[in-house]
Amino acid sequence: VTYNYDGRECKRGPRGFQGSPGSQGRPGSPGRDGKPGARGPQGLKGDTGPKGDKGDRGPRGLSSPSNWKECSWKTDDAKDNGLIKNCFFHKKYSHTVLHVYWNGALRISNCDRCCKRWFFTFNGAECQSPNAIGGVLYMWKGKGHKDLHRVRHIEGHCDKIHKGKVRVGFNVGNCKGYGNADAYTGWNSVSRLFIEEVPRPQK
Repeated sequence: VTYNYDGRECKRGPRGFQGSPGSQGRPGSPGRDGKPGARGPQGLKGDTGPKGDKGDRGPRGLSSPSNWKECSWKTDDAKDNGLIKNCFFHKKYSHTVLHVYWNGALRISNCDRCCKRWFFTFNGAECQSPNAIGGVLYMWKGKGHKDLHRVRHIEGHCDKIHKGKVRVGFNVGNCKGYGNADAYTGWNSVSRLFIEEVPRPQK
């Protein structure tokens, strides 16, 4: 029971209507990140995925050990032009490349501003792919004074040669733009002509 200011008893009136909702308050500050949870158990193994597409076919390799040959001789050759030596080789595959080199003594003499060229041939023709394989020897102001025999090395690769028997020749001739000169091959030493069948080069 409640009383008013003059001592009379007051009765509780009826309940009033609910007021309108107040405006929305401002967003609170972000809370701190919680601590990482415990590591969950490992999940079940998923189903095997579909088989992938077939990959590109790799380059063909040699199916047998290295195929090579060395022809060597210890004879001098005073030829100024022509074939010095043939070495016959059996090439097993059509898609491979021939690696060749010659090592021995060369010289030109009794000339001035002169040049000779030593080069490889395959079945009588020079290599066309990628390029001819040869080396030149040039001398200037050597007439009557120089007769130098020096060991030289000529090496390269030749592509697009058929399989089977290949006649690899080592030759001497004139340089382009120069006349004949006195050449000499293989003085007082062993000459070596090496042939090897190797895979195609990378692109």
